[in-house]
Amino acid sequence: MSKQAVALTLTDLNADTPCCPPIAQRRIPAESAAVLAPAFKALGDPVRLQLMSMIASAPDGEICVCDLTPAFELSGPTISHHLKTLREAGLVDSDRRGTWVYYRARPGIMRQLAALLTVEASAG
Repeated sequence: MSKQAVALTLTDLNADTPCCPPIAQRRIPAESAAVLAPAFKALGDPVRLQLMSMIASAPDGEICVCDLTPAFELSGPTISHHLKTLREAGLVDSDRRGTWVYYRARPGIMRQLAALLTVEASAG
């Protein structure tokens, strides 16, 4: 896969309607799987999962890299690499403000991932 940012192509990625039914109800279409798999792959790393959690739960909806880096015993370039991976997977957006970069979660893709993994409680 290219190191360029993934172009998310599900037409309603930012809508409240999921792209496809949960995998517990029906097989995911190949096109949808190809779009969503890089996001799941990016979240498969413990550091990136923690970073994503910190970004998604930021009180103002965004967080500065200067607040993310001290939370880990990793170098700044390593944290930047993980953040780049999240950005390329389409999970976060970023804005440079002076010397700092601010990150915010992309709610559309987060809803898609959550909807895909939803499992209905069975009556029993």
